[in-house]
Amino acid sequence: MDDSETKPGLVRDIARDAVRAHVTAVAVHLFDELGFENVTIDQLSEAAGISRRTFHRYFSAKEDVIVGDTAQMGKLVRDALLQRPPQEPVWTSLRLAFVYMLSQASGDSARGKRMIRLMADTAALRARNLEKHLKWENMLTPIIEERLTGDDRHVRAQALVHAGLACLDVSLLTWAQSTSDSGIEDVFRRVFAAIDEGG
Repeated sequence: MDDSETKPGLVRDIARDAVRAHVTAVAVHLFDELGFENVTIDQLSEAAGISRRTFHRYFSAKEDVIVGDTAQMGKLVRDALLQRPPQEPVWTSLRLAFVYMLSQASGDSARGKRMIRLMADTAALRARNLEKHLKWENMLTPIIEERLTGDDRHVRAQALVHAGLACLDVSLLTWAQSTSDSGIEDVFRRVFAAIDEGG
């Protein structure tokens, strides 16, 4: 494909991702230095060299700089779950859907670890993360429920999804606090295996 065939939408997506990455890098530095609660959107916008209006084109709230695009990540998990074979055990399907989502994450792992530690230490970010979990639960529970048989399928599906989200949280924090070079996917598989093995 030569330059004349480049899709304008692709260029826009790349530019958008670059701006988001730049603002995130600036934000993590400021939050580390001053504390999340002490940094305003105006300060963050100025430090990133953008207007407040531009900031809100990329992030709906300050918390989303750290928590991320929850809808997009949730769709990755949902779509990966829908692609799993119907005969596969649902816990396995859920685990592999999360692993797929994690494999799509890219960027500076050191910054990623700082972001997760910041989220664990900041009440507003933990609350935003809980909102994310509730949205994901609404997306994923019907898919899991459809694959279950027997009584109380909805409650069992909710329990499985929430257990998977808890595994995600434990994995991310374990990875963020670790000094080893293990990837997040490896940590996540080990955490899920602990549930498989009953402890």
